[in-house]
Amino acid sequence: MQSGGAKHVPHNSNQIRKNRESIESIVSKFRSGEYLVSVFGLGHVGAPLASVWLRSGVRVIGIDKSSKVIENTKRGVTHIPEPLVNESFSMGLQEDRFFIYEDPVKASFDSKLKMICVPVLIKKNKPDLSIIKEVVLSIGKGLKIGDIVSIHPSIPPLTTEKVLVPLLERASGLKSGIDFSVIYNPERIYEGRAIFDIEEGHPGIISADDPYSLEIASALFSLLYKKGIVSILGIKTAEAEKLFEGVYRDVNISLANELARLCDKLNINFWEAKKAANSQSFCHIHDPGIGVGGACIPVYPQFIIDVGLKNKLNCRITKTGRAINNEMPKYSLNKALKLIKGHYSRKSKISILGLAFRGGVSDTRLSPTFDLLRELAKLKIKDVIVHDPLVKDDRLLAKFKDVRLISDLDEAITGRDLIILATNHKEYLNIDSSVLGKTPIYDGRGFLHPEKFEKGLYAGIGRPSV
Repeated sequence: MQSGGAKHVPHNSNQIRKNRESIESIVSKFRSGEYLVSVFGLGHVGAPLASVWLRSGVRVIGIDKSSKVIENTKRGVTHIPEPLVNESFSMGLQEDRFFIYEDPVKASFDSKLKMICVPVLIKKNKPDLSIIKEVVLSIGKGLKIGDIVSIHPSIPPLTTEKVLVPLLERASGLKSGIDFSVIYNPERIYEGRAIFDIEEGHPGIISADDPYSLEIASALFSLLYKKGIVSILGIKTAEAEKLFEGVYRDVNISLANELARLCDKLNINFWEAKKAANSQSFCHIHDPGIGVGGACIPVYPQFIIDVGLKNKLNCRITKTGRAINNEMPKYSLNKALKLIKGHYSRKSKISILGLAFRGGVSDTRLSPTFDLLRELAKLKIKDVIVHDPLVKDDRLLAKFKDVRLISDLDEAITGRDLIILATNHKEYLNIDSSVLGKTPIYDGRGFLHPEKFEKGLYAGIGRPSV
């Protein structure tokens, strides 16, 4: 493989347009192994994407800022609990098609397609582009004429055009759309089935700002997306599309939460009303719950709100939906505490079932459980246990004094004054009065079977009093 830094040679732009490599040749060279794909960031998005390229027979460079991730990847092990990723990594290593780099500039120089798979975070309700900017600068330093840069995280509209492309051009001395291609392919994965979602679950969204780059992108990513490609000429449109997916869900969850709270007031079974309403083909009421977590749904609305404010537009529905969902942990806790006979006190013993943001995953990012713990700390309730069958790292609770993370469910539910179900893990599905005895439980996900609890010992979101 090549090594060293990119060499910038003066050129004639019109001549380069004329001498562009054919799409068929580019795809053929990826298939043959002459061209490599580099994946920057081997996390929740990068690890599955690297895996599907390996599964398609392509040679892949993996790079991550974490030395622990690099060390594990060299052994064919991912820190992301996704089916088939370890197998794909191991296969790639055994077949000498998976190369682990620590130098991002060299990874850029040695590859034809550079995939940016690092997250864009939220700080003070605003997008934090620091990580992606750092990666873009490294890629730019190794960028060569004819290369392709592919962006995958969810980002505010115009980020590629106004921020990322100028950084690439300054770092490389090359011109986007003439010397190299920039494409945007937003991830559309659901944790726990990422490889399936890429390969078979959804069509891939592919976008570029010039027709040649779009044609390259569509041809290359057709190797991965068996459901087909949705091609968009205009990256800012695809940036918006991705956020629309998340905002749609957040706003509709907030509607469900609002309707469930109304049902709580009127002693109506929300779940029965929802089921009946959704039998009408144009009605798609979502599930309410104790809060909305994860690195996607709570984050995308903030991008929209921030972009709106910068353009003098108040995105009121998006903002209101976010506010309603942010209220749910406190609302649910207040409902739960009413189950403690004689009222709660600072000495109340409370267990929370679930630290992950949703059932079946170990991801705790922006989990509503953290909001519950903050509210309990305000009430000075100190005897709090958190149980999760999949989350083992008790350092996640370091900010919460005296709160323990345990993996023994019997210990979590024995001798407690109140149980709060915050995560719909399948391991909790069989909990009822035969298991809890006289301990009350608040079902923050509408997940359990109310009829299996003694009167006065169960309450849940949108459930009538019994």
